[in-house]
Amino acid sequence: MAAKKVVIATNNAHKLEEISRMLSPVTGWEFVSLKDCGSFPEPVEDADDFEGNARIKALAARDNTGLPALADDSGLVVDALDGAPGVFSSRFAGEDATDADNNAKLLELLADVPDAERTARFVCTLVFVDTDGSEIVAHGSCEGKIGYEERGANGFGYDPLFVSDDFDGLTTAEVPAEQKDAISHRGEALRAFIREFEG
Repeated sequence: MAAKKVVIATNNAHKLEEISRMLSPVTGWEFVSLKDCGSFPEPVEDADDFEGNARIKALAARDNTGLPALADDSGLVVDALDGAPGVFSSRFAGEDATDADNNAKLLELLADVPDAERTARFVCTLVFVDTDGSEIVAHGSCEGKIGYEERGANGFGYDPLFVSDDFDGLTTAEVPAEQKDAISHRGEALRAFIREFEG
């Protein structure tokens, strides 16, 4: 694929930076966010899985901007909550919920759940749609458990509560970005995307 401008279907500056950091050196693409491309109605994310919602966002971004688009849908899957919050991760505590609201609800629901049963994983699916209709789909996940209090200032979302199996008791908000990229669900999905891109 030739060098091109690609819109990332998000207004989340953290996601834009994380995706650009990993993909730009490999693809040669210039990444922009939705807010760099004007104002568009947000699509209804009504799929029942991460891939479906990522595709909805990517297609809407492509159709509204005329640019190739990359979308991710990611979230937290907690075993003790039967997979919740899942596709509702960003609005777990309500449509206008903040990260703090969502984390507070998660801690409340897990208040009586013992350590061994607090297992969880971050899941990410990336969908890239080109202007010619071609697609690349990639998946990633990161295993861990939910802590008992928020710790760390480097992450966002549920990072301050998620204790990765790879970090010796640290949350994903307590480690540097590069270290998080090495094991994160989005990092794994981006590496899978790179393999598809180069293949």
